[in-house]
Amino acid sequence: MIRRLLVANRGEIARRVFATCRAMGIETVAVYSDPDAGASHTQEADRAVRLPGDAAAATYLRADLLVEAALRAGADAVHPGYGFLSENAGFAETVLDAGLTWVGPPAKAIAAMGSKLEAKRLLADAGVPMLPSTVDPAHVTSFPVLVKASSGGGGRGMRIVRDPGELAAAVDAARREAAAAFGDGTVFCERYVERGRHIEVQVFADSQGNTVALGERECSIQRRHQKIIEEAPSPAVTPELRRALYEAATGAAQAVGYVGAGTVEFLLDPSGEFYFLEMNTRLQVEHPVTEGVLGIDLVRLQLLVAEGAPLPFTEPPPVRGHAIEARLYAEDPAHDWRPSTGTLHRFEIPGVVESFRPADRAGLRLDSGVAGGSVIPVHYDPMLAKLIAWAPSRAEAARLLAAALASARVHGVVTNRDLLVRVLREAEFGEGGTDTGFLDRHPETLTPLVSTVDHLRLPCLAAALASAAGRASARSVAVPSGWRNVPSAPQVVGYDGPAGPVQVSYRLDRTGALAAWSVLPVARGRAGIPDALSPPSAGEVAPDAGSFAEAAGDPVTLVRATPDSVVLEAGGVRTEFAVHRVGDVSYVDGVDGCVTLVELPRYPLPEPALAEGSLVAPLPGAVGKVLVEPGQKVDAGALLLTLEAMKLEHQVCAPGPGVVTELLVQAGSQVDTGTVLAVITPE
Repeated sequence: MIRRLLVANRGEIARRVFATCRAMGIETVAVYSDPDAGASHTQEADRAVRLPGDAAAATYLRADLLVEAALRAGADAVHPGYGFLSENAGFAETVLDAGLTWVGPPAKAIAAMGSKLEAKRLLADAGVPMLPSTVDPAHVTSFPVLVKASSGGGGRGMRIVRDPGELAAAVDAARREAAAAFGDGTVFCERYVERGRHIEVQVFADSQGNTVALGERECSIQRRHQKIIEEAPSPAVTPELRRALYEAATGAAQAVGYVGAGTVEFLLDPSGEFYFLEMNTRLQVEHPVTEGVLGIDLVRLQLLVAEGAPLPFTEPPPVRGHAIEARLYAEDPAHDWRPSTGTLHRFEIPGVVESFRPADRAGLRLDSGVAGGSVIPVHYDPMLAKLIAWAPSRAEAARLLAAALASARVHGVVTNRDLLVRVLREAEFGEGGTDTGFLDRHPETLTPLVSTVDHLRLPCLAAALASAAGRASARSVAVPSGWRNVPSAPQVVGYDGPAGPVQVSYRLDRTGALAAWSVLPVARGRAGIPDALSPPSAGEVAPDAGSFAEAAGDPVTLVRATPDSVVLEAGGVRTEFAVHRVGDVSYVDGVDGCVTLVELPRYPLPEPALAEGSLVAPLPGAVGKVLVEPGQKVDAGALLLTLEAMKLEHQVCAPGPGVVTELLVQAGSQVDTGTVLAVITPE
């Protein structure tokens, strides 16, 4: 019997395992790096052991330190979670050699499936259908192809290539990314299936020889080849196809002597044929949707099987309803999915009925590694949380999940929340038309929820009124908010928001009623200056100048204004806006979504001028590879260097032709947002 369990991971998955341990009476041990000293998983474990350092390579990827931590804390078992060393056969062997129980499959099974190339060879002999592939790019004769890393997962080390002239560069980039992420730069080329569906089967096996397929999951909504929305069951899988998928999945598990939880992933093409992709020898991120529709705790099964118990069933339980999971990431979809770091000032999602374990009723489940006040570091994956909706039907689950995300209050970092809502509300998604090219066909999903004229004007006004109420409440003398010696003079404030800089102008009468108001665009160079907070002068062009119109004549009534809440009545309809101000930033949550507004200074300090052609870091991270040197001529779009942040590689390219006149970083340099990396002087 397992008495004390160490989870060799962090964040959401560590908390997920801890939740089941508490329900089973098992003591818990967390490990944490220096940036995670105050993290939620560190705080809630019974014991916690520090791993000195911040980078994953020095902490969570050190098998020796993890086993030492387990022994020091008196643990008798280790759960690897997912990611990091969860699919590392050497780590499994190290745990077992230390006399500890390994909550996972046999090391031989991990090794057999750890290389996608070896797995394809092994399972092809077992009769599992495969796509044609090659390790030699010179043997690629037809396009498009998908370059894939042989080790690891999560979409890293993958590139789609449609033009033969781009293959060599894609292979080099995939090798670099795979080597950095997994320590193995081996890649191969595989036929790319247009509009394919990513279908995976959850398998479970015990040491008595029982292997069961526990349903399939649809995981086709992806960005950068990484899943962001998953569901169970798949709307595309017929009973006949389901039986064939189950047979192939259980056959793959049996071929490698599998024990424990695993996932066999397949690609389903539009003709209905399916092909093996890979086998993940661990618990998957998306396992909650399977738990939702089957009503079972997969982590509990993992622990029981690790103790030697048989599976409690030989056939999967009946499916109940539908479950959909959305992954909430700290990233900006509109800017090439750029990760976002910083303090998460507020994290509130309404309507959650359960966390980390299967719910016993329809509703929302939240599995999160963060809370309000958490700091999102640059060192790890940018996933903040998973929100799962379980309902009697697919349509109900999608509607519930979209509504919860839209009303969530997530302040402090940029997230993909609006994109998730738009996908869930997209008609094609509702009809079950999901495939790996979904986001490419729907670029409108990158648009923020609150982006139109009618949606933006009232939140801007609400932010200004809440700010005024806050100043009024801080005064020792009671004066009506917005009161001026000259009644006709308006209050004016500038914000930088989704449509660029804007001026909010409003006037309250002596009773505190809203007498007039307007929201207008402002030329960026003049924003924030008192006499420039006005419409652009003749010849000036403000960003999205047509997006706003003067609203002084609109029938808007101020019902109530406090520092945290503003109620406005427009056209006879009352709407409340919750306003959360942090420093000079106002987060305005309304029924349509959230708007982030940065108040512009009235007298901005001059910023240091950058040399013409300066390229700055778009986010903090480490310089990966530098491909140019001073004096080198480059073409527009040429790759200059790479940045590694949040487990992804980001390319820095030349904006136009020129000469590299300055190179201010080298491989391994740590940079902050705005750091000048290089200077390209136009020829």
